[in-house]
Amino acid sequence: MARFYARSVCVKMIGLLCVAASILTQHGTSGQRVKVDPELSSYPGQTINLRCSFPDTNGVQLTMVNWIYETKEGERINIAVLHPSFGPNYPPSPVKGRVSFKPSPPEMASPSIEITDVRMSDEGKYICDYATYPDGNEQGITQLIMLAKPDNSAEVLPVIAGTQAVVVARCVSKNGRPPAQIKWVTTANGNWTEKSQTSADNTVTVTSEYRLVPKSSDNGKEIACLVEHRTQVKVESISRKLVIQFAPEVTIEGYDNNWYVGRSNVALTCNANANPVPTSVIWKSMSGEMPETVLVKSNELKVLKVDDTVNTTFVCEVKNRIGTTRDQVTIFVRGTRLPEKGPTTGSIIGGIIGVILVIAIIGTAIAMYRKHKNNKLNGEGPPKYKPPPPKKNNNSATRSVTSNNANVAETRPMHYSTQSPEPVTDLDGYLEDDVDGDLGAHDGEHYFSSAPSGWDDPVNHDVPPPYMRTDSGPQDYNGGSYIGRGESFVSSAMIV
Repeated sequence: MARFYARSVCVKMIGLLCVAASILTQHGTSGQRVKVDPELSSYPGQTINLRCSFPDTNGVQLTMVNWIYETKEGERINIAVLHPSFGPNYPPSPVKGRVSFKPSPPEMASPSIEITDVRMSDEGKYICDYATYPDGNEQGITQLIMLAKPDNSAEVLPVIAGTQAVVVARCVSKNGRPPAQIKWVTTANGNWTEKSQTSADNTVTVTSEYRLVPKSSDNGKEIACLVEHRTQVKVESISRKLVIQFAPEVTIEGYDNNWYVGRSNVALTCNANANPVPTSVIWKSMSGEMPETVLVKSNELKVLKVDDTVNTTFVCEVKNRIGTTRDQVTIFVRGTRLPEKGPTTGSIIGGIIGVILVIAIIGTAIAMYRKHKNNKLNGEGPPKYKPPPPKKNNNSATRSVTSNNANVAETRPMHYSTQSPEPVTDLDGYLEDDVDGDLGAHDGEHYFSSAPSGWDDPVNHDVPPPYMRTDSGPQDYNGGSYIGRGESFVSSAMIV
């Protein structure tokens, strides 16, 4: 039972869907049977062609065609009629004398019309209405849009600073079609209002006004009017500057609270910000007449030499067309000048740090130079000085020891050190004496300046050759026996 009920419901739904599809198909077909342009735009004075056709006439008889003009108020007016037997007819209308069927003679399947010298008032809907048999009337609608490029302008309105919002700028887009769109760009804090007015020729004038509470700080600020319209390639920007008029804003500068007796060439300057520009600047002294040492020139009061007569209050009064404003400063003449402020703590610390850095850099440079010099000296051969010869020991090389039992003379051999604490530096004399070839005792020993000890001995680098001459006998500088250089002495043992 439930299955049968569900099946019947599905059948009914499918039937309803089929009916709806049939209705939509019929309406869609009827809507597409009359072919027209949905929209057409034109400028005044041009000629337009409103196209219309009925391409599919199978099973349909075209009995008459009527072009209807519908105004923006909704009124419908017949402007052109075409009958297959009686031909075209043009009833009285706003376009009579400027409308005609094209081509000529017209055809029922394509009854297009042409309107010459179009006007702004011609804008509206144009309906191509077919009377058919047996289906009745079929229509196609074309929207005619008339274009007119507007004349755009902007201006600023001089206003006086106050507390109420007033119009400070106005932008007008005149005689445009369709109406223009206007926006404002500025840093001034305000807002704008807009209104439109349609003229007799169907053009529209749009006026936008910018309002704000005028302040002196807004004077001279940029304000731009942006106009966007269909006939323009891009947005037109018109820039202006606000004009806010206000009474002078006066300030006196130049007094540093250190005017002392005897100080010379000090001055006060009266600065005034005003719109329009000030018409007069007047200096006054609260004590009465101006001191003799004071010289006034325009907005500057110059004191040639400070004395007790300057110990007063000076007033600067500035006037323009809007009003008069004044400012004053009281001078306190000191007996002696105030001490000048010393450098700040930050400057002192910075100077100290700078000096320390300079000293550190200099010290580092000196240390590196000395190190480089020492390395250079240590790496360039033997020293350039000749050490003194060793001194002879006054003790005898042989000592005699006497005992109670027997006189025994004991001779001890001399001992020599295997290492000399002094480098051999008298190499030139040594080599000169050995020129004759008497080097047998030193075979295999050669001086080599790059070696650490100055000698190049492949056998033993620790023991330098004896420092002695071969061409002469030993010499005793002190009248004693010969003592070779580099030798040391050890006395013999003494028996007590």
